[in-house]
Amino acid sequence: MKNIRPARLPIYEHIISATIMEEIMDDKFADLYTGDTKDINEFFRRYCDFFKTMTYDTVSFEMCISSILPGHGAINGGMAGPIQNRDDFEKYPWDDIPTLFWNNSEKYFDALIDNIPDGMKAVGGIGNGVFEISEDLVGLEYLPFIQIDDPDLYADLFNKIGNLMSSIWKPFLDKYKDAFVACRFGDDLGFKSSLLTNPITIRQNILPQYKKTIDMIHNNGKPFLWHSCGCIFEIMDDVIALGINAKHSNEDAIVPYSRWIKDYGDKIGLLGGFDMDFLCQKSPEEVFETVVESGKEYRKTANGYALGSGNSIPDYVPVDNYLAMIEAAQEIRERETGNP
Repeated sequence: MKNIRPARLPIYEHIISATIMEEIMDDKFADLYTGDTKDINEFFRRYCDFFKTMTYDTVSFEMCISSILPGHGAINGGMAGPIQNRDDFEKYPWDDIPTLFWNNSEKYFDALIDNIPDGMKAVGGIGNGVFEISEDLVGLEYLPFIQIDDPDLYADLFNKIGNLMSSIWKPFLDKYKDAFVACRFGDDLGFKSSLLTNPITIRQNILPQYKKTIDMIHNNGKPFLWHSCGCIFEIMDDVIALGINAKHSNEDAIVPYSRWIKDYGDKIGLLGGFDMDFLCQKSPEEVFETVVESGKEYRKTANGYALGSGNSIPDYVPVDNYLAMIEAAQEIRERETGNP
């Protein structure tokens, strides 16, 4: 996260499906997540053990704000969110959301902290960024209508979301910062060919809200990892100027990973590198060979590099291919240090 090449190659995943974990560990435990306190504690014992067994240095975990938003769901498309005009905005129960979030999330963070193995720490925190929350409250296709019809409401919406995020991040940092080596949120701002909204809109309405959270995280002595999918090069320099320490998410259909390293490897840490399409479609042998060769090159040319997928490991990634990527990372370590 300091963009200094570590002696031992780190590996990192943003999210790993519990279904994948179950298959690898030959242990059914995902259903424990929705159980009582004892079940949740047991879930995290096994969840953390998976990361340790796979030779990660950190455990990835976050709780998303969108999951508890009243009337949420517009981020998935096909519906308008609960805020479509000034009256909706004023009536929305903003003040209730931090309490809703912590009533739902505190037990999970507590169980995570109680079960992190010695020598490991977590990466994560409060999931969802400013734009994703706006998508969930309004809807991607409805946001431009508010922007044109009521620019003041548009600005007020993003400012309110930024303040909401700060009100949730503060107690998180107060209670859990010592267990986290880095904090993150994900905010997908692009798709394969462009940003999801105008870059001027991002600079004026979204990035100032990012700064509130990033400054808070830095003031608590933690680096910040930004996850964002899509073709976002138009605003990368602006985001780097905010003080992000590292970036995750890449897709070969947009640019090869070498472009990320060439343009930003001297400025921020870079995590990932191996496109999900590649991980899904190639054979385990091809995955292993490619990850060894490309991973060695990424490690040599990028300073703060951690190896992993370009996005996440959902349940449709072939287990053998995921394991081939992990084994390739361990092979790189063994060649360098004699220890996987």
